Amino acid sequence: MTAALDELLDLLDIETIEVNTFRGQHPHEERQRTFGGQVAAQALMAAGRTVAHGRVHSLHSYFLRPGDPTLPILYEVDRIRDGRSFTTRRVVAVQRGQAIFNLEASFHDDEPSLEHQFPMPAAPDPESLAPLAERLADEPGILDAWFRRQHPIDQRYIGELPWSPLRDREPRQRLWFRADGDLPAQDPLLHACVVTYASDLSLFDAIIAPHAWRWDDSGFMGASLDHCMWFHRPVHADHWLLYDTDSPIAHGARGLARGFLFDQDGALCVSMVQEGLVRVVDPARAPSGAGGAQ
Repeated sequence: MTAALDELLDLLDIETIEVNTFRGQHPHEERQRTFGGQVAAQALMAAGRTVAHGRVHSLHSYFLRPGDPTLPILYEVDRIRDGRSFTTRRVVAVQRGQAIFNLEASFHDDEPSLEHQFPMPAAPDPESLAPLAERLADEPGILDAWFRRQHPIDQRYIGELPWSPLRDREPRQRLWFRADGDLPAQDPLLHACVVTYASDLSLFDAIIAPHAWRWDDSGFMGASLDHCMWFHRPVHADHWLLYDTDSPIAHGARGLARGFLFDQDGALCVSMVQEGLVRVVDPARAPSGAGGAQ
């Protein structure tokens, strides 16, 4: 297990403060705001720790305010419903007395089912692709330090990187990812939380892929507004997962992205949708050929 993955597991081991109340910490890094995937994963862990049976099958969440990475986050869990096969929880993440994030998660006991799914798209073997860190080494000076530090998730992009000027500008993206080390096999909640964390690392990129704007452009503001996930099957976060994403629309300063996670056997394990803020705050600073400034 890498040091970065070990740190992520420490972040997900949230502290119990009182019945239905948990406290989450931040990684030791300098950021202006808390990474959304971290908050979503910690909130899901808080919800799951109050559930007696079943595994998470869906979550629906909203990012309400930027999180302050210098302060702990309190997670307050509301036990909405405890049914025979479904359990529902609401979680509110709080800093300085204000909600910064809220999540509703549903847990379900496995049952016999109808079966069908979309086929997995064709993709090269993940081991044949270079890790993100190696690819970033060839692109000096274009991304901030957060991209370049060691990450708990091993990401292997298929084709050009989402911020590369050589990309084809199609509103879609594919990559393989997995936890950068082994996770406890008998902890499905932990695997779901790690996948939740990882899903927010690159889903938004599909929205800005057709445009010349980048995250670090001063005339552009991008932020996740909500994040929804459906866990169709048990998922192993430390096995390779193909992340197939696209963005059907951006309009009105908001863009929509969809993602599908397949395991190497071709099983569709997780589906997700995210809406993001794509606000052009200064069209005069648009990069050459930038979309979204009209």
